[in-house]
Amino acid sequence: MGLYPTGLGSRFWLLIGATFLGFLGIGTVLPALAPHVRHDLGGSDQTIGFVIGVFSFVALASRFVSGPLADRRGRKTAFLTGLLSCALAGAVYFLPLGIAGIYLARMLQGFGEACLYTGAAAWAVEVAGIHRSGQALGLVSSGIWGGISAGPVVGQWLGSFQRAALMQTVAALIAAAVLTRVSEEYEPAVHPPRRRWIPKSILAPGLAIGFVNVQYPVVAGFLILHLARYGKAGPAAFSAYALLILLSRFFLGGLPDRFHPAITYYAGLVAMAAGLIVIAAGPSPVVAVAAAAALGFGLSFPWASVASTVMRQTPAGERGSALGVLTAFYDLFVGISSFAAGAVATRFGYSAAFLTAAGALGAAAIAGRFVFKSGKRRTALFFENDFKSKSMTAD
Repeated sequence: MGLYPTGLGSRFWLLIGATFLGFLGIGTVLPALAPHVRHDLGGSDQTIGFVIGVFSFVALASRFVSGPLADRRGRKTAFLTGLLSCALAGAVYFLPLGIAGIYLARMLQGFGEACLYTGAAAWAVEVAGIHRSGQALGLVSSGIWGGISAGPVVGQWLGSFQRAALMQTVAALIAAAVLTRVSEEYEPAVHPPRRRWIPKSILAPGLAIGFVNVQYPVVAGFLILHLARYGKAGPAAFSAYALLILLSRFFLGGLPDRFHPAITYYAGLVAMAAGLIVIAAGPSPVVAVAAAAALGFGLSFPWASVASTVMRQTPAGERGSALGVLTAFYDLFVGISSFAAGAVATRFGYSAAFLTAAGALGAAAIAGRFVFKSGKRRTALFFENDFKSKSMTAD
């Protein structure tokens, strides 16, 4: 350890660039996928739903593989595994396998996304320095969000599913080539200890992350439909929501490093709750856009606040696994809340779905107490042990 300087230097930005390219490829295929299955392959609407959904289930299961892979084989290995799996997924789309080929490609893409994120996030934290973990995670999220947001635009511009699939492969291979230029300092343990799949210390952070993101399927599924009744501000509101997430994570992602992460966590929850409640009330177009912006702004902070706290409490050899479990909680809660939001909206209306998401933030606030209550001492002990380790290495 200590062979390379930490900070937001060229190594760090190459990681962010590779992350952006990886998720750009994933996003490029999305707008053309459903029309391809429906019109070119003769699939049903139900088939489209299964094709879209299999990605999430495979990604969720793969979190428990990608974390140990990053810890035992290295961050670079996990990152490259994810990129090569995404590149292979793009190539599979060209094979004459029909619907089966689409399922196979989506499964490879789900596995690739899990490995890509875990390797990128754990590596970026260590390159930036553990004291900048909040900023590093925020910038990684910006790369992901930017790639996913730009991908559909690129896919539409390319004009066909085959070109989009080729773009996914090419983007992933370029990102892999970029990574060959980045040196890795992390050295896996020769005999890593056996660990639980879900350590007790990750339960509270995982629940906090999960409840925070109950809002996502509500916003993605019903924001435009709900606001269509109040001046049709839905598209502008969703754009404000997405833009504020991207900008806040990029420019303000370091706030959990400068202030106690509990402050940024709860401030984010307050902004989110205010935005959801105002949207539920059916506001005027201007107020709706402002509320969606507040929601996106607030959402920018809980993940970095929780994850940076976990990173500081976790030994280097276990950080990949910790990130994998945290993102698994995200996948699980988003999946479950997708079904729940649909049921609530069907029975009680769109406003009830937004209020339910606001209520979930109350549970996130309770879980946050357990995340930050004992975190201060564990973090202090970690830095003390880390300092001693570096001192011994230097001697």
